[in-house]
Amino acid sequence: MNKKVLVGMSGGVDSSVCAYLLKASGYEPTGINCRFFDNDDAFITDKTCCSLEDANDARNVAYKLGIPFYVFNFTEDFRKCVIENFVETYMNAATPNPCIECNRRLKFDKLLKRATELDHDYVATGHYAKIETDPVSGRKLLKKGIDPKKDQSYVLYMLNQFQLAHTLFPLGGYTKTQIREIAEEQGFLNSKKHESQDICFIPDGDYAAFIEKHTGKTFPSGEFVTEDGKVLGTHKGIIRYTVGQRRGLGLALPAPLYVKRKDLINNRVVLSPEKDLYSSDLDAENINIIVSDKLDVPLKVKARIRYNQPEQPATVTQTDENRFHVHFDVPQRAIAKGQAVVLYDGDIVVGGGTII
Repeated sequence: MNKKVLVGMSGGVDSSVCAYLLKASGYEPTGINCRFFDNDDAFITDKTCCSLEDANDARNVAYKLGIPFYVFNFTEDFRKCVIENFVETYMNAATPNPCIECNRRLKFDKLLKRATELDHDYVATGHYAKIETDPVSGRKLLKKGIDPKKDQSYVLYMLNQFQLAHTLFPLGGYTKTQIREIAEEQGFLNSKKHESQDICFIPDGDYAAFIEKHTGKTFPSGEFVTEDGKVLGTHKGIIRYTVGQRRGLGLALPAPLYVKRKDLINNRVVLSPEKDLYSSDLDAENINIIVSDKLDVPLKVKARIRYNQPEQPATVTQTDENRFHVHFDVPQRAIAKGQAVVLYDGDIVVGGGTII
Protein backbone atom coordinates (compact mmCIF):
# COMPACT_ATOMS: atom_id res chain seq x y z
CA MET A 1 0.00 0.00 0.00
CA ASN A 2 1.36 3.43 -0.96
CA LYS A 3 2.25 5.87 1.82
CA LYS A 4 -0.29 8.65 2.36
CA VAL A 5 0.89 12.25 2.60
CA LEU A 6 -0.84 15.49 3.59
CA VAL A 7 0.71 18.12 1.32
CA GLY A 8 0.54 21.76 2.37
CA MET A 9 -0.53 23.55 -0.83
CA SER A 10 -0.43 27.34 -0.61
CA GLY A 11 -1.24 27.94 -4.27
CA GLY A 12 2.35 28.76 -5.16
CA VAL A 13 4.59 26.95 -7.61
CA ASP A 14 6.75 25.26 -4.96
CA SER A 15 3.97 23.46 -3.12
CA SER A 16 2.28 22.58 -6.41
CA VAL A 17 5.39 20.84 -7.73
CA CYS A 18 5.85 19.25 -4.31
CA ALA A 19 2.48 17.50 -4.72
CA TYR A 20 3.33 16.48 -8.29
CA LEU A 21 6.71 14.99 -7.32
CA LEU A 22 5.17 12.99 -4.51
CA LYS A 23 2.50 11.50 -6.75
CA ALA A 24 5.10 10.74 -9.43
CA SER A 25 7.17 8.94 -6.77
CA GLY A 26 4.33 6.63 -5.81
CA TYR A 27 2.92 8.36 -2.74
CA GLU A 28 -0.79 9.07 -2.25
CA PRO A 29 -0.91 12.85 -1.68
CA THR A 30 -3.86 14.78 -0.31
CA GLY A 31 -3.70 18.51 -0.96
CA ILE A 32 -4.29 20.72 2.08
CA ASN A 33 -4.69 24.48 1.95
CA CYS A 34 -4.26 25.95 5.41
CA ARG A 35 -6.35 29.03 6.09
CA PHE A 36 -4.29 31.01 8.56
CA PHE A 37 -6.03 34.37 8.81
CA ASP A 38 -9.12 36.38 7.90
CA ASN A 39 -9.22 39.81 6.35
CA ASP A 40 -9.71 41.35 9.80
CA ASP A 41 -6.44 39.82 11.05
CA ALA A 42 -4.16 40.87 8.21
CA PHE A 43 -3.44 43.39 5.47
CA ILE A 44 -4.12 41.11 2.50
CA THR A 45 -2.67 42.23 -0.84
CA ASP A 46 -1.42 40.54 -4.00
CA LYS A 47 1.91 39.89 -2.22
CA THR A 48 0.43 37.62 0.42
CA CYS A 49 0.41 33.84 0.02
CA CYS A 50 -2.93 33.13 1.72
CA SER A 51 -5.60 34.86 -0.34
CA LEU A 52 -8.75 33.28 -1.79
CA GLU A 53 -7.05 33.37 -5.21
CA ASP A 54 -4.15 31.34 -3.82
CA ALA A 55 -6.53 28.75 -2.39
CA ASN A 56 -8.22 28.47 -5.78
CA ASP A 57 -4.85 28.04 -7.49
CA ALA A 58 -4.03 25.20 -5.09
CA ARG A 59 -7.41 23.59 -5.73
CA ASN A 60 -6.89 23.79 -9.50
CA VAL A 61 -3.49 22.09 -9.29
CA ALA A 62 -4.92 19.35 -7.07
CA TYR A 63 -7.73 18.80 -9.59
CA LYS A 64 -5.21 18.61 -12.42
CA LEU A 65 -3.19 16.04 -10.48
CA GLY A 66 -6.30 14.06 -9.61
CA ILE A 67 -5.72 14.19 -5.86
CA PRO A 68 -8.12 15.01 -3.01
CA PHE A 69 -8.09 18.60 -1.78
CA TYR A 70 -9.33 20.17 1.45
CA VAL A 71 -9.09 23.47 3.29
CA PHE A 72 -8.16 23.35 6.98
CA ASN A 73 -9.15 26.33 9.11
CA PHE A 74 -6.24 27.22 11.40
CA THR A 75 -7.16 30.89 11.81
CA GLU A 76 -7.60 30.77 15.60
CA ASP A 77 -4.39 28.75 16.07
CA PHE A 78 -2.48 31.14 13.80
CA ARG A 79 -3.78 34.16 15.68
CA LYS A 80 -2.79 32.72 19.07
CA CYS A 81 0.50 31.06 18.12
CA VAL A 82 1.91 33.36 15.45
CA ILE A 83 0.26 36.78 15.39
CA GLU A 84 0.04 37.20 19.17
CA ASN A 85 3.64 36.01 19.55
CA PHE A 86 4.75 38.48 16.86
CA VAL A 87 3.01 41.40 18.53
CA GLU A 88 4.15 40.50 22.05
CA THR A 89 7.77 40.04 20.94
CA TYR A 90 7.84 43.42 19.20
CA MET A 91 6.25 45.10 22.19
CA ASN A 92 9.01 43.64 24.36
CA ALA A 93 11.72 45.28 22.24
CA ALA A 94 12.75 42.08 20.45
CA THR A 95 12.63 41.11 16.76
CA PRO A 96 10.38 38.10 16.08
CA ASN A 97 10.53 35.57 13.24
CA PRO A 98 6.91 34.56 12.59
CA CYS A 99 7.82 32.06 9.84
CA ILE A 100 9.70 29.99 12.40
CA GLU A 101 6.80 30.12 14.85
CA CYS A 102 4.37 29.11 12.08
CA ASN A 103 6.54 26.12 11.26
CA ARG A 104 7.00 25.26 14.94
CA ARG A 105 3.38 25.57 16.05
CA LEU A 106 1.31 24.87 12.96
CA LYS A 107 2.85 23.27 9.87
CA PHE A 108 4.89 20.65 11.71
CA ASP A 109 2.80 20.35 14.86
CA LYS A 110 -0.93 20.79 14.36
CA LEU A 111 -0.85 19.74 10.70
CA LEU A 112 1.20 16.65 11.55
CA LYS A 113 -1.26 15.78 14.34
CA ARG A 114 -4.10 16.18 11.84
CA ALA A 115 -2.26 13.85 9.46
CA THR A 116 -2.02 11.22 12.18
CA GLU A 117 -5.73 11.57 12.97
CA LEU A 118 -6.53 11.07 9.28
CA ASP A 119 -4.31 7.97 9.07
CA HIS A 120 -1.68 9.60 6.87
CA ASP A 121 2.00 8.69 7.17
CA TYR A 122 3.64 12.04 6.41
CA VAL A 123 3.21 15.74 5.91
CA ALA A 124 5.05 17.45 3.07
CA THR A 125 5.77 21.06 2.17
CA GLY A 126 7.52 22.95 -0.60
CA HIS A 127 10.47 23.98 1.57
CA TYR A 128 13.92 23.82 0.01
CA ALA A 129 15.66 21.51 2.49
CA LYS A 130 16.51 17.82 2.83
CA ILE A 131 15.98 15.12 5.45
CA GLU A 132 18.39 12.20 5.63
CA THR A 133 19.19 9.43 8.10
CA ASP A 134 22.59 9.36 9.81
CA PRO A 135 23.97 5.86 9.01
CA VAL A 136 25.90 5.76 12.29
CA SER A 137 23.46 7.10 14.88
CA GLY A 138 20.23 6.40 13.02
CA ARG A 139 19.05 9.93 13.82
CA LYS A 140 17.21 11.98 11.27
CA LEU A 141 19.27 14.90 9.97
CA LEU A 142 18.09 18.21 8.51
CA LYS A 143 20.28 19.42 5.65
CA LYS A 144 20.39 22.43 3.35
CA GLY A 145 18.63 22.39 0.01
CA ILE A 146 21.01 22.29 -2.94
CA ASP A 147 19.93 25.72 -4.25
CA PRO A 148 21.90 28.19 -2.08
CA LYS A 149 19.59 31.05 -3.04
CA LYS A 150 16.49 29.16 -1.87
CA ASP A 151 17.75 27.04 1.03
CA GLN A 152 15.20 27.28 3.87
CA SER A 153 16.89 25.14 6.51
CA TYR A 154 17.25 28.24 8.73
CA VAL A 155 13.49 28.38 9.40
CA LEU A 156 13.25 24.63 10.04
CA TYR A 157 15.86 24.18 12.78
CA MET A 158 13.14 23.51 15.42
CA LEU A 159 12.05 20.17 13.90
CA ASN A 160 12.39 17.30 16.35
CA GLN A 161 13.16 13.67 15.55
CA PHE A 162 9.50 12.61 15.38
CA GLN A 163 8.65 15.48 13.04
CA LEU A 164 11.66 14.84 10.81
CA ALA A 165 10.71 11.15 10.58
CA HIS A 166 7.21 12.05 9.39
CA THR A 167 8.02 14.95 7.06
CA LEU A 168 8.97 15.01 3.37
CA PHE A 169 10.76 17.84 1.53
CA PRO A 170 10.71 16.79 -2.15
CA LEU A 171 12.22 20.09 -3.39
CA GLY A 172 15.49 19.85 -1.47
CA GLY A 173 17.35 18.30 -4.39
CA TYR A 174 16.14 20.85 -6.96
CA THR A 175 16.87 24.45 -7.87
CA LYS A 176 14.10 27.01 -8.17
CA THR A 177 14.69 27.16 -11.92
CA GLN A 178 14.14 23.41 -12.20
CA ILE A 179 10.94 23.64 -10.15
CA ARG A 180 9.51 26.30 -12.45
CA GLU A 181 10.46 24.19 -15.48
CA ILE A 182 8.62 21.19 -14.04
CA ALA A 183 5.56 23.37 -13.37
CA GLU A 184 5.57 24.61 -16.96
CA GLU A 185 5.96 21.07 -18.30
CA GLN A 186 2.94 19.99 -16.26
CA GLY A 187 0.90 22.97 -17.44
CA PHE A 188 0.37 24.46 -14.00
CA LEU A 189 -1.22 27.89 -14.28
CA ASN A 190 0.93 29.16 -11.41
CA SER A 191 4.26 28.17 -13.01
CA LYS A 192 5.28 31.83 -13.33
CA LYS A 193 3.52 33.09 -10.24
CA HIS A 194 5.35 35.70 -8.16
CA GLU A 195 7.04 34.74 -4.91
CA SER A 196 5.28 35.61 -1.68
CA GLN A 197 7.21 38.39 0.03
CA ASP A 198 7.77 39.71 3.52
CA ILE A 199 5.57 38.47 6.36
CA CYS A 200 2.42 36.88 4.97
CA PHE A 201 0.02 38.77 7.26
CA ILE A 202 1.86 42.11 6.84
CA PRO A 203 2.76 42.14 3.13
CA ASP A 204 3.25 45.92 3.05
CA GLY A 205 5.96 45.62 5.72
CA ASP A 206 4.43 48.25 8.03
CA TYR A 207 4.79 46.31 11.27
CA ALA A 208 3.98 49.28 13.49
CA ALA A 209 0.67 49.99 11.75
CA PHE A 210 -0.27 46.32 12.02
CA ILE A 211 0.55 46.18 15.73
CA GLU A 212 -1.44 49.34 16.44
CA LYS A 213 -4.41 48.01 14.47
CA HIS A 214 -4.21 44.61 16.14
CA THR A 215 -3.83 45.87 19.71
CA GLY A 216 -5.87 49.05 19.46
CA LYS A 217 -2.97 50.82 21.16
CA THR A 218 -0.87 53.78 20.13
CA PHE A 219 2.78 53.97 21.06
CA PRO A 220 3.87 57.40 22.26
CA SER A 221 6.86 59.33 21.05
CA GLY A 222 9.97 59.43 23.19
CA GLU A 223 13.63 60.35 23.13
CA PHE A 224 16.49 59.27 20.90
CA VAL A 225 19.52 59.17 23.18
CA THR A 226 23.16 58.16 23.14
CA GLU A 227 24.53 55.49 25.48
CA ASP A 228 25.53 58.19 27.97
CA GLY A 229 22.02 59.69 27.95
CA LYS A 230 22.48 62.69 25.66
CA VAL A 231 19.16 63.52 24.00
CA LEU A 232 19.38 63.66 20.20
CA GLY A 233 15.76 64.12 19.22
CA THR A 234 12.28 62.57 19.33
CA HIS A 235 11.24 59.16 18.04
CA LYS A 236 7.75 58.32 16.75
CA GLY A 237 7.03 55.26 18.90
CA ILE A 238 9.41 52.59 20.08
CA ILE A 239 7.90 49.76 18.00
CA ARG A 240 8.88 51.58 14.78
CA TYR A 241 12.60 50.83 15.16
CA THR A 242 14.81 47.75 14.95
CA VAL A 243 18.37 47.05 16.05
CA GLY A 244 20.90 48.16 13.42
CA GLN A 245 18.51 50.61 11.72
CA ARG A 246 19.92 53.83 10.31
CA ARG A 247 17.39 55.01 7.72
CA GLY A 248 14.14 56.61 8.76
CA LEU A 249 15.27 58.07 12.05
CA GLY A 250 14.43 61.59 10.95
CA LEU A 251 17.47 63.13 12.61
CA ALA A 252 20.03 65.56 11.24
CA LEU A 253 23.28 64.27 12.75
CA PRO A 254 26.91 65.22 12.15
CA ALA A 255 27.82 61.53 11.78
CA PRO A 256 25.74 58.38 11.08
CA LEU A 257 24.16 56.73 14.12
CA TYR A 258 22.29 53.43 14.35
CA VAL A 259 19.72 51.86 16.66
CA LYS A 260 21.66 49.89 19.25
CA ARG A 261 18.87 48.94 21.63
CA LYS A 262 15.43 49.96 22.86
CA ASP A 263 14.82 51.05 26.46
CA LEU A 264 11.21 50.07 27.15
CA ILE A 265 11.16 51.33 30.74
CA ASN A 266 12.07 54.89 29.75
CA ASN A 267 10.58 54.75 26.23
CA ARG A 268 13.93 55.60 24.71
CA VAL A 269 15.71 54.45 21.55
CA VAL A 270 19.46 54.27 22.14
CA LEU A 271 21.68 55.19 19.18
CA SER A 272 25.37 54.53 18.65
CA PRO A 273 28.10 54.60 15.98
CA GLU A 274 28.09 51.47 13.82
CA LYS A 275 31.25 50.12 15.46
CA ASP A 276 29.33 49.73 18.71
CA LEU A 277 26.79 47.40 17.08
CA TYR A 278 29.29 44.54 16.91
CA SER A 279 29.46 41.70 19.41
CA SER A 280 31.25 38.36 19.57
CA ASP A 281 28.83 36.57 21.89
CA LEU A 282 25.19 35.65 22.27
CA ASP A 283 23.01 33.40 24.38
CA ALA A 284 20.00 31.51 23.06
CA GLU A 285 17.12 29.69 24.70
CA ASN A 286 14.34 27.33 23.56
CA ILE A 287 17.09 25.43 21.80
CA ASN A 288 16.68 22.38 19.60
CA ILE A 289 19.65 20.12 18.91
CA ILE A 290 19.08 17.83 15.92
CA VAL A 291 22.36 15.92 15.55
CA SER A 292 22.34 14.55 19.12
CA ASP A 293 20.39 14.67 22.36
CA LYS A 294 22.70 17.40 23.67
CA LEU A 295 26.09 19.02 23.07
CA ASP A 296 28.42 17.46 25.64
CA VAL A 297 31.47 19.54 24.68
CA PRO A 298 32.05 22.88 22.92
CA LEU A 299 31.64 22.46 19.18
CA LYS A 300 33.07 24.39 16.24
CA VAL A 301 30.24 25.36 13.90
CA LYS A 302 29.15 27.91 11.35
CA ALA A 303 26.35 30.09 12.72
CA ARG A 304 23.72 32.29 11.10
CA ILE A 305 21.92 35.01 13.08
CA ARG A 306 19.46 36.06 10.37
CA TYR A 307 17.89 34.41 7.35
CA ASN A 308 20.03 35.80 4.53
CA GLN A 309 23.28 36.21 6.43
CA PRO A 310 26.34 34.18 5.35
CA GLU A 311 27.34 31.63 7.98
CA GLN A 312 30.06 32.72 10.38
CA PRO A 313 32.67 30.57 12.21
CA ALA A 314 31.81 30.15 15.88
CA THR A 315 31.98 27.88 18.90
CA VAL A 316 28.79 26.74 20.62
CA THR A 317 28.65 25.57 24.24
CA GLN A 318 25.45 24.17 25.70
CA THR A 319 25.00 25.76 29.13
CA ASP A 320 21.88 23.93 30.31
CA GLU A 321 19.05 21.82 28.94
CA ASN A 322 17.36 24.78 27.26
CA ARG A 323 20.23 27.18 26.46
CA PHE A 324 23.53 27.50 24.66
CA HIS A 325 26.20 30.17 24.28
CA VAL A 326 27.75 31.09 20.93
CA HIS A 327 31.13 32.81 20.59
CA PHE A 328 31.97 34.09 17.11
CA ASP A 329 35.51 34.12 15.74
CA VAL A 330 34.76 37.59 14.32
CA PRO A 331 32.33 40.08 15.95
CA GLN A 332 28.88 40.20 14.32
CA ARG A 333 26.80 43.26 13.50
CA ALA A 334 23.45 43.98 15.18
CA ILE A 335 22.70 40.68 16.88
CA ALA A 336 18.96 41.01 17.53
CA LYS A 337 17.12 39.57 20.52
CA GLY A 338 14.19 37.43 19.35
CA GLN A 339 15.78 36.28 16.09
CA ALA A 340 17.00 32.72 15.56
CA VAL A 341 20.61 31.61 15.61
CA VAL A 342 21.06 28.44 13.57
CA LEU A 343 24.17 26.27 13.70
CA TYR A 344 25.65 24.32 10.80
CA ASP A 345 28.27 21.64 10.24
CA GLY A 346 28.75 21.82 6.49
CA ASP A 347 25.27 21.35 5.03
CA ILE A 348 23.93 19.68 8.20
CA VAL A 349 21.84 21.70 10.65
CA VAL A 350 23.29 21.08 14.12
CA GLY A 351 20.41 22.93 15.81
CA GLY A 352 19.35 26.40 16.80
CA GLY A 353 17.58 28.61 19.31
CA THR A 354 16.09 32.03 20.02
CA ILE A 355 18.57 34.82 20.77
CA ILE A 356 18.06 36.35 24.21
